[in-house]
Amino acid sequence: MNKIHVAAAAVLAAGLAAGAAEARIVEIKVAKIEPLAGGAPFGAAGAYERVTGTALGELDPFDPRNAGIVNIDKARSNANGKVGYEVEFFMLRPADTARGNRKILFEATNRGRKFLFNWLMDAPPASTGTLDAVKEAKDAGNGLFLKQGYTILWTGWDPDAPRTNGGMVIKVPAATVDGAPLIRTIRDELVSGTRGPQVQAFKLSYEAAVLDKTLSSLTVRRHEGDKPMAVPAEGWAFADARAIKLMPEGAKPEPGAIYDLRYPAKNPWVLGIGFAATRDLVSFLRREEKDQAGAANPAGPGIQAALAVGISQSGRYLRDFIGQGFNRDEGNRRVFDGVLSHIAGVGRVFLNAEFGQPARTNTQHEDHFYPENAFPFASARTVDPVTGKSGMLLRGDRFDPKLIETNTSTEYWQKGASLLHTDPMGQKDLLLPPNTRVYLIAGTQHGGHFGSGTAPGPCANPRNPHSAGAPLRALIVALDKWVTANEPPPPSLAPRIADGTLVGPAATGFPAVPGAAIARAVNEIAPYGDWVAPRADKARAYRPLVAKVDADGNETSGIRTPDIAVPLGTYTGWNLYKEPFAAGALCDRDGSFLAFARTKAEREAKGDPRRSLEERYGTHANYALGVEAAAHELVRARLLLAEDAALYVAAAKARDPFKQ
Repeated sequence: MNKIHVAAAAVLAAGLAAGAAEARIVEIKVAKIEPLAGGAPFGAAGAYERVTGTALGELDPFDPRNAGIVNIDKARSNANGKVGYEVEFFMLRPADTARGNRKILFEATNRGRKFLFNWLMDAPPASTGTLDAVKEAKDAGNGLFLKQGYTILWTGWDPDAPRTNGGMVIKVPAATVDGAPLIRTIRDELVSGTRGPQVQAFKLSYEAAVLDKTLSSLTVRRHEGDKPMAVPAEGWAFADARAIKLMPEGAKPEPGAIYDLRYPAKNPWVLGIGFAATRDLVSFLRREEKDQAGAANPAGPGIQAALAVGISQSGRYLRDFIGQGFNRDEGNRRVFDGVLSHIAGVGRVFLNAEFGQPARTNTQHEDHFYPENAFPFASARTVDPVTGKSGMLLRGDRFDPKLIETNTSTEYWQKGASLLHTDPMGQKDLLLPPNTRVYLIAGTQHGGHFGSGTAPGPCANPRNPHSAGAPLRALIVALDKWVTANEPPPPSLAPRIADGTLVGPAATGFPAVPGAAIARAVNEIAPYGDWVAPRADKARAYRPLVAKVDADGNETSGIRTPDIAVPLGTYTGWNLYKEPFAAGALCDRDGSFLAFARTKAEREAKGDPRRSLEERYGTHANYALGVEAAAHELVRARLLLAEDAALYVAAAKARDPFKQ
């Protein structure tokens, strides 16, 4: 057991202070308050402070609002009969509360990391994860949400999230059986080199209960659909209780190959407490003056609203938070008034489960048979063709937030995003509830953010550098107005079956670009039974669809930023693996950028069917005028802020595509 969980056990053993019958935050411990960026001012909101600390909470395992937390009945309770936890928080608040807007902007952390500055405020990539890099105002990027006066909040919710680069965690108890360790045989899927550097040893999700290899088994396969081949006992070993390695010593895993380890594991955390901790801490910061010991609420008085944003894993976290009913607090009050979930597709997180593994993310090649894409998918009520049951993501009560879901092209290919706005079999468009919006940010890959490049990595094509940051900023501004002024955001903007812009993967009309690896199939979503021993039932698969493209291969629907509306190439949300990886499979969550030829002669020499820059724009000035027109149209539609439109226009005038 690592030091985080030892500390958590100590907190629980000591017991938390007595409280009322309902679950609550018991104590706020502020560890440090210091100026952000040396006290530099951020517009009318002025200077900001960094506040770091922890919150101690306790849950009544018999309260019906906590009954859905898996294994809470198996967690050790304190002297009050409550289950305790300790959650880290990080807050940026106006130094002068009177200059703030008295709203909380909560970003759910992604594997412990903070994405808001880099992904939504165009800060340098160094600011991702830790805000220690924010030494000057320029390090905060455009500082938009600071200038608007938000109190910005991050918390931990996963006890096993990486601690590197300021990663945030929560301390929760492990489930036991009459005080003894709970042991089950589970499955860990292990892959090297696809989502990070290649590794020598594989980290396990849980501690192995025994290191006797006769009770465990390891298989390997190159592609997800290949037959698993047993790795002989002499071909692998436990490096320790939380890692395995291949043998003989020094052997390296095959790049991109899927290794499946089944082993007896022990001490599953009661992970669903993460949802309750988010619920209770945000509710406390919104509404309470002080904790039980008299310590002041670090958000200060008078918070009027709370918005939440989640990106990728944390977007799925927020979808699951809503779907499992945690947006209703213990006092029967709404927690988040508005939520923006970005690049979550139809996914949730493998969190509120025994031996959950929330870091998993389902794609065509890996993590394919882990719980993530579970019915109901959409915010509108639909019928599941597999079970015959009906359901919807929202609860249909006064605790539902106003919900904006944004996705890129990648999520249509890898994450079933079309099922957010069609029936599960992709036969008809849905009429979404009035408190929800769905947007496709066209021509963008899953990880499209400020500073993205084109280096292919394990993919066959250059990656897609297009950033989703500008439209996301406009939509968060719109979400705020929706919540606080009841001003609806722009109508949903996504491909539709009815107008022919939402089609099967074989009907996109993608051009035959010379030398490009082209995707032909989406990631299938089908029931598979037990995640430890999955068996896909493809006969009952759901039917995700994708966006139709134009003659250039660019998507014709959704939010088309100036980079897509006035393109310099083809921008896709898919890419394919190259050798020595699983060649031909969708390359994780990456897209492609396929540049146009500069001249007609160059295009014809390559046999490229797409018009060259020369043919489509003629001059640099014409290109810049096209960008300006596209930017102004998006501002008119409230899908781009005026300041971002000005940046697009300035960049187009400064960059001569005919000379680069």
